[in-house]
Amino acid sequence: MNCKETRNLIHAYVDSELDLVRSLAVEQHLNDCPVCSTVRENLQVLRGAIGELRYQPSAHLQKRISTAIRKEAKTERKSSLWSWRLVYVAASVAFIAILSWSAIRLLSIRSANDLLAREVIASHVRSLMAEHLVDVMSSDRHTVKPWFNGRLDFAPPVQDPSSEGFPLYGGRLDYVDNRPVAALVYQRRGHYINLFVWPSAGSGGAMSGSPSVRESSSQGYNVVSWHGADMVYWVVSDLNKSELREFSDLVRSGLAKEN
Repeated sequence: MNCKETRNLIHAYVDSELDLVRSLAVEQHLNDCPVCSTVRENLQVLRGAIGELRYQPSAHLQKRISTAIRKEAKTERKSSLWSWRLVYVAASVAFIAILSWSAIRLLSIRSANDLLAREVIASHVRSLMAEHLVDVMSSDRHTVKPWFNGRLDFAPPVQDPSSEGFPLYGGRLDYVDNRPVAALVYQRRGHYINLFVWPSAGSGGAMSGSPSVRESSSQGYNVVSWHGADMVYWVVSDLNKSELREFSDLVRSGLAKEN
C-alpha cells in the first residue's frame, strides 16, 4: 500500500471503520512511513481535542433569553400597543440571536486556533521525542531553503537570525493543518525552536479576523503565530515568552526587509 492509498483510508482507520485486511495493510504502511504516521498522530490529536469542545451560553445570555420569553408570554394590557410590543419583542429576539451567533462565531474561531496550537505543539514534541528534528541539518539558509524544492508545493522563506543568538539548525517536512508544511528549526542555547510555515491561501481560515500576532502557552510550551502576506507562521518552543517573542520579531523583521 502506498502513501496515496493510505491517505484515502486513514480517516476510516483512525475511526476503526476498516475491515481487518485493510486495517492491517494501513498499519503496516504507517509503521514504514514516518510522514503518514505523522498524519495519523495529528488526526488522533485533533479527534481528542474536538471531543472536548462544548458551547455553554453565559448566565447573562440565558437570563436575557428567559426575560424575553416571559415578556412575550404576558397578556397585553392595551390592544392599541400590540403592534409596537410585537416590534419590540421581534427586535429583542433578533438582538439575542445576533448576540448568540457572535458568541458562537467567536468561540469557533478561538477553538480553531486552540486546536491548531495543540497540533503544532504535538509536532514539536514529537520531533524531539522521535529524534527526527531535521531532515537537512545546516546552519546555512542557502542550503536549507533549496532542500525543500520538489518536496513542497511552495518555497518557504528561511531567515537566519544567528547574529542575534538564534542560529539556524536545519529543516524538515512535517504535516500540520491537513497539509505538508516546512518546519524550520533554530536553537537558543539548549532550547530548540520549531518555526512551521505554509501558504495562507486555503489554510482553513482559522486565523481570519484574528490579531496580526497571537501568543499562547500550553503544556509548558509557548506559541507565537501570525499571518504574513502569503504564508502562515507558527513558532513553538519551551523557550521563555520574552525570548520567543524576540525571535518572532526578528523573523518578521527579516521577512519585511525581503519584501
